[in-house]
Amino acid sequence: MALILIRGENKSKLLSAISDMERHGSLTLTSKPKLVSAEFADSLVEQILKSKLKTNSNIATAFFVKEDTTLSILKIKQIHPPAHVVVVSDEYRGYDELKEKLTIAHEIKEYQSFRALNAGKIDYSVKGRKRYIQNDKLNSYIE
Repeated sequence: MALILIRGENKSKLLSAISDMERHGSLTLTSKPKLVSAEFADSLVEQILKSKLKTNSNIATAFFVKEDTTLSILKIKQIHPPAHVVVVSDEYRGYDELKEKLTIAHEIKEYQSFRALNAGKIDYSVKGRKRYIQNDKLNSYIE
């Protein structure tokens, strides 16, 4: 599992970056994105990059993905999200602090995964109620 930190100008860019990582990077989120202090995120990224940032962020989020750190980095390099994405390895000093902050942080309410969360296709031929048709191929990503 890899821990991903995203810094951005506004919430819509963060949500777009998360969506890009799911759709185009094929990363699987194991936790919902949670808001993190922008100042903390900036200082953590400065620590990781060992240099001053050109611009400060207005908002930041962090979450875990199923893939390991190296694979996450390679997949994120292939796409160009509209926000600054950093994969935080457990080798960095700020990893444990960020992980601890995630336990008390609030989720981003506007976030919705692009993957369906129902039991399958809906059979509308039954009058008066919905009946779900189980399709394991459609929902192969659900654990």
